[in-house]
Amino acid sequence: MSTAYFVLIREMRDAYNHRLRLVQSARQRGVKPTARLFQTTVPTVRKWLRRYQQQGPRGLIEHSRAPHHQPGKTPADVEQQVVALRQRLFTFGARRLIREFDLPLSHRALERIWRQHGLLKKRQRKYQRKQDLAHIKATWRVFQQISADTKDLNDIPRYWPQAQVFDLPAVEYTAREVRSGLLFWAFAQRRSAAASSVFAARIQQHLDRCGISLRDLVWQTDNGSEFIGGHDRRGHPTGFPSALGDSQHVRIPPAAHTFQSDVETVHRLVEDEFFDLESFSSRGDFLAKAFTYQLYFNLVRPNTHKQNLSPWQIVEQLQPRWPLHLCLLPPVFLDYYLNDSGGYDVPRLPYGRVAPPTRALGLEEIAVAYAICKTGRAIGARFRPSGCRDVAPSCILE
Repeated sequence: MSTAYFVLIREMRDAYNHRLRLVQSARQRGVKPTARLFQTTVPTVRKWLRRYQQQGPRGLIEHSRAPHHQPGKTPADVEQQVVALRQRLFTFGARRLIREFDLPLSHRALERIWRQHGLLKKRQRKYQRKQDLAHIKATWRVFQQISADTKDLNDIPRYWPQAQVFDLPAVEYTAREVRSGLLFWAFAQRRSAAASSVFAARIQQHLDRCGISLRDLVWQTDNGSEFIGGHDRRGHPTGFPSALGDSQHVRIPPAAHTFQSDVETVHRLVEDEFFDLESFSSRGDFLAKAFTYQLYFNLVRPNTHKQNLSPWQIVEQLQPRWPLHLCLLPPVFLDYYLNDSGGYDVPRLPYGRVAPPTRALGLEEIAVAYAICKTGRAIGARFRPSGCRDVAPSCILE
């Protein structure tokens, strides 16, 4: 590395991923080679490696530097006095009480004590987001970052009874492109590293066929076991990280749930708009309806937080030469890809077979025609089929 470890740490807003790379290097190469590679000291590498071994990922979060003993802390008798004064004279402000009763502390210390005892009312202000990152993300490139996560489906009251009857999936794998909001999803019976690898590999192959630069793409995930991966005896990454190829994998710090707000928003939307509304008659029916909703989400559904544009409209504005096929990767059952030995294979076709429609149409044309017919809206200027007629979901995928 060309820059010293401590210089990078001082400039980083969150050094979690850099420390994680340092620990992974120490486990593979050893402490001293890692110290030379990261241009830091051996005790620093040992400290973070020891914390990671004892506490796991949480050990890589910076500890508080606040002192354990505060000699200037307000004495207990003075604290009880100001609490009693507040309860009796609740209309008096901090400065007035200090002046009237000659209290030996500042107004900020007084307000802090009141706040700790629940005696300080919050001033009502006009609502304002603490940290609105929408304007920052609006400057990103399309496919600069994908946020990926999983969602349990066994806690949805309307869906779960149907899932038990028709053997429908229990876990949803979701990936969302942050700038445009494009949705890619798939399903499985359980979380596993093999299933997440298949999920990532399908998307990466699809993006590569559409001409997307994978080297400039970052995948962001949480620290779930299905995403963290591992290393083989030669030190090569395995699992989900290995399926990303040239793309970069970044994991969020533990308990930093807002880092995944883009994909978590999709989880709420699909539960409200899809799982709570749809009825299913078979696994094929479920997959066809899931694909239909994905088409609606990517091609038609306006996003109020993105100037009422659909994901495809945003892509079309920013990258007018990119193909419409980019939005049309169908969802699959990831379990079909897994073999008996716990690994996986990626066949050419997603699964099963594609039934031929009543006339010679490609999968892309069928999907777009079906979305237009169902929604009654034109998707874009590139594909406006004449004589559009309803196409059953089973004609798209079985």
